[in-house]
Amino acid sequence: MKIYNTLSRQKETFQPLTPGQVKIYACGPTVYNYIHIGNARPICVFETLRRYLEYRGNTVTFVQNFTDIDDKIIRKAQEEGTDYETVSKKYMEEYWKDAKGLNVRPATIHPLATENMDEILSIISTLIDKGYAYTAPNGDVYFRTKKFAEYGKLSHLPLDDLQAGARISVGEQKEDPMDFAVWKAAKEGEPFWPAPWGNGRPGWHIECSAMVRRYLGETIDIHCGGQDLIFPHHENEIAQSECCNGVPFARYWMHNGYINVDNHKMSKSLNNFFTVREVAEQFGYEPIRYLLIASHYRSPINYSAEILEQCRAALDRLYTCRENLEFLLSHAKEEQKPEDAALQEQFAKHEAHFIEAMDDDLNTADAVAALFDLAKDINSTLTAASAPSKAICRAALDEFNRMADVLGLLYARQDPSLDEEIEELIRQRTKARQEKDWATADRIRDELKARNILLEDTPQGIKWRRG
Repeated sequence: MKIYNTLSRQKETFQPLTPGQVKIYACGPTVYNYIHIGNARPICVFETLRRYLEYRGNTVTFVQNFTDIDDKIIRKAQEEGTDYETVSKKYMEEYWKDAKGLNVRPATIHPLATENMDEILSIISTLIDKGYAYTAPNGDVYFRTKKFAEYGKLSHLPLDDLQAGARISVGEQKEDPMDFAVWKAAKEGEPFWPAPWGNGRPGWHIECSAMVRRYLGETIDIHCGGQDLIFPHHENEIAQSECCNGVPFARYWMHNGYINVDNHKMSKSLNNFFTVREVAEQFGYEPIRYLLIASHYRSPINYSAEILEQCRAALDRLYTCRENLEFLLSHAKEEQKPEDAALQEQFAKHEAHFIEAMDDDLNTADAVAALFDLAKDINSTLTAASAPSKAICRAALDEFNRMADVLGLLYARQDPSLDEEIEELIRQRTKARQEKDWATADRIRDELKARNILLEDTPQGIKWRRG
């Protein structure tokens, strides 16, 4: 597999530190509000990376944090007249609802910043002892950015440009405008934790460095997140972690592109800012996931209501293929057919193309195309055949489901009890028609129609699908 490494700005062959074992850290949400569709992109993309690496036989330790103490959380608590714990707990619970809706599996570990204060304090102490950090007169602790000679190596920004954009805000007591806070002194009415240099709370960047080291070690395989995190967040993580630990922080850095809304950058100021919850209420969750993984992760995505409708229609085509396959399988005979081996080899080529695409820097766009090519091939061969064998139907369905599962798709219509209920209604309608009980047959037909169930007569019997 090749990965585009933001650090080197080129594709590199991915080789984990320990063969067959992959350590990934993904920056998670700051829990002060519902996640928006921009937040959802890295959540879905890098969960798909994890699925693919596991599909290829790797054991993946996947860590995604929650930032549960932060300026935004404190402001939200003040606005709502409550405390930071109530706010963070509320929006973590809301995150889980959206994550489930998007078919995002829980990470191996979901650490909280507030659960890792000992690790945070340990790293800050080491940075102070080594001269990379200092305590300001007001109790803040800052990292000496210029002391780290490689600062800027991830963002590839010249030091002169970084210096030109650096400022000292009111109340800050930095030695240099480029220095950044690893500890913020306690302010009146704000939550705080005790520290040798004074009560306070951690800066944003130090939280991730601490959680990476505690749960994955000093050097990890992949660190990932949105493009907006490259600078300053990830740049600062590298600086403080490598200065503290004395070893490389992450070997591969992956960043997804931005989302535009109707061809304009998504922002609150333009009033084109959509939460996942709002979009899901109109279109459902699965079309959102499809939108987020149907393009290459590094490319920008354009969001619009029209595009979501197209995503929903694309999913319908995939569902129809699977439902046709399941129907054929339920009516197929066990006997082997001479053409089975050739058909199985023909279908397997699509999974090979799928793997080739995903191995090329997680090219989910081409992987989705491979899934549609398989669906087209299935429709033109099996569903057109009069009586395919059970073995070839099962093989095609297994391959189709494997590819869809890696992408996290085709999960929203998986309630077997509902399928059994519909099958029973169809059996009752068939029996009523055989007995010329037209009133019952019409009533069941109308009930199925009201539930958006479409019926089709085939040589194998009545086939149904959702309209």
